[in-house]
Amino acid sequence: MRFRIWCAVLVLSALAVPASAQQRPLVTEDPEPIGAGRILIEGGLDLAHDYQNPVSGLKGNLVSVPTIGLSFGLSSIAELQIDGGLFNHLSISSRDPNAPLAGLLAVTGDSTHDVSNAVVATKIRFLAETPSRPAFGIRFATKLPNASNEKGIDLDTTDFSGTILVAKTVQSIRVVGNIGAGILTNPTSGVGQNDVFLYGLSFARAVTQATEVVGELNGRVSTRSNPFPGTETRGILKIGGRYTTGAFRIDAGVFVGLTSIDPTVGLTAGFTYVFNAFTVP
Repeated sequence: MRFRIWCAVLVLSALAVPASAQQRPLVTEDPEPIGAGRILIEGGLDLAHDYQNPVSGLKGNLVSVPTIGLSFGLSSIAELQIDGGLFNHLSISSRDPNAPLAGLLAVTGDSTHDVSNAVVATKIRFLAETPSRPAFGIRFATKLPNASNEKGIDLDTTDFSGTILVAKTVQSIRVVGNIGAGILTNPTSGVGQNDVFLYGLSFARAVTQATEVVGELNGRVSTRSNPFPGTETRGILKIGGRYTTGAFRIDAGVFVGLTSIDPTVGLTAGFTYVFNAFTVP
């Protein structure tokens, strides 16, 4: 609670600055950090139709609100990121009693709710963009097991990932690519892992000085022919837009799932704000 109050005070009192590395509604990571001494705050609402958890066997419509992201500019080339959410609500449309952890569910009605898993990550840009070369960076992330198996929405596992980040701006279009690997813990027993290939490709096209059209293809590919439930190949195709005024940006997007396990369609909307918060020695 004290941490949230501190952030709120900073938002109200700090000097706002333009936010060059904001990303919502995209999840493909830009190698550019937010800048030394800056804090980025983002929040939003996600709606997913036909969301499913193969581990618990629950399927339905998922509402996530608010989704929260905090980024801290540790230096001119590095930032610390913390992402998560406070409330996930699943309206259950069907159950699979044969799912691996269906017996652990403590859900008796037609809905369930839980917190989101938190992700803690560090991003470092090691080569800046030049007229002849894209920017390069690297990101390491850990997903923490905040969600409960008894609630049946997310996975109670700890996962790790590392990705290489590349980005280049050509006239009014910025193209970002991610490639990497993830280690996903077996959600059904905690014994064993699935190593997955991570990918992302996004674009941002400036329509006016304040407005952009954005889109991305983002997901993972399982390296196991018979992956553990919950670690299967996934993919999302998203299109949306952003409007920036000063240090504040609003965004919205629509996405479709690319596999039979992904949500069939979904919506996302939110905001991003960046401000000067502290001085880096």
